[in-house]
Amino acid sequence: MKCIKIITDEDFNLEVNEFDNPRIRLGARGIVFNDKKEIAILHKVYKNEYKLVGGGIEENENPINAFKREVLEETGFKIKVDDCLGTIREEKSQDNFIQISTVYVAHIVGNFEKTSFTQEEIDDGAKLLWLSIDDAINKIKSCEKNLVASKHEGNLSVYHTRFIVRRDYTILKYYTEKILKKNKK
Repeated sequence: MKCIKIITDEDFNLEVNEFDNPRIRLGARGIVFNDKKEIAILHKVYKNEYKLVGGGIEENENPINAFKREVLEETGFKIKVDDCLGTIREEKSQDNFIQISTVYVAHIVGNFEKTSFTQEEIDDGAKLLWLSIDDAINKIKSCEKNLVASKHEGNLSVYHTRFIVRRDYTILKYYTEKILKKNKK
């Protein structure tokens, strides 16, 4: 499977530490379109964070089912997956943590059911937005310099969120530059 990008501390001009038996988390996330060609963005108001929908893969769950579950929880919609773009890897050496996410493109199907935000997402002021791809790219890019720590994540909150924001910006830029442009030819 194609690796879209590996994001490291170097991308933020930070020293890269050697990993020592790092924690590894697998995730599934991506771009979800509604019928107006807008994409789902999760805005965590109190952290000033904008991100794509998705999350961690649970034990005995495959990536595509994890993505469908996460989208249902965060948007209230069931989806049909259209494509897998590849993976994106975050190497957070300051916390000895690696996350590898499988990235999908999908569209909603069916009627709105209900969102099921976690308590942490509620505490962070989570709201679902539907934005054009260009607006989503601009919101995600502009929030990176003004992030606020979450009370749930301790000292490394902004550090982790910077990776999330950069990851999701990279996914959207990859999609618009590689996939959309290729399809227009």
